[in-house]
Amino acid sequence: MIKDRVNRVTGARVIRTALPAEAQPITALHARARATYYPDGTPEDGTDWLASWQHAIERPHGQVLCVVEDGRITGIASFRRAEGAPDGTVYLAQFHVDPDRWRRGTGRSLHAACVEAWRADGTRTAGLSVHIDNHRARAFYAGLGWTPDPRHPPAPDDHHLLLMFTVAGE
Repeated sequence: MIKDRVNRVTGARVIRTALPAEAQPITALHARARATYYPDGTPEDGTDWLASWQHAIERPHGQVLCVVEDGRITGIASFRRAEGAPDGTVYLAQFHVDPDRWRRGTGRSLHAACVEAWRADGTRTAGLSVHIDNHRARAFYAGLGWTPDPRHPPAPDDHHLLLMFTVAGE
């Protein structure tokens, strides 16, 4: 995977590669976004999210992009080559927009930057897992062309739905 710096400017919105020093605000944004789709509160699973984000930012075979607006991080996306997947496949592990920036184009701009990076790297398909009850996110992804992965339909007790995206050529 190409680990080039991404720097995309759209008006007052900058989308760029996240820096190691930004792991804390990224972790905080992640927590705010996750809290919106767990009606009974975000489950504690023992994950050290700060360490997880630090690892994601620093790993050589993946990338974390962030959206900076008005001097603060308002969106994040983390992707990497999918383990065990065919060449040309990437896994979008995390994609979050600060809830106070929903419906302002932040997510669409961030997604476009991801697709641009994937095309530059020769990626043909992308996959992600979305919380089954996160209807807002599911509608967002569907509007961008993500579809349920027919090879992995959810079992009745699954909490996540696997989605696939075809990365169109130039």
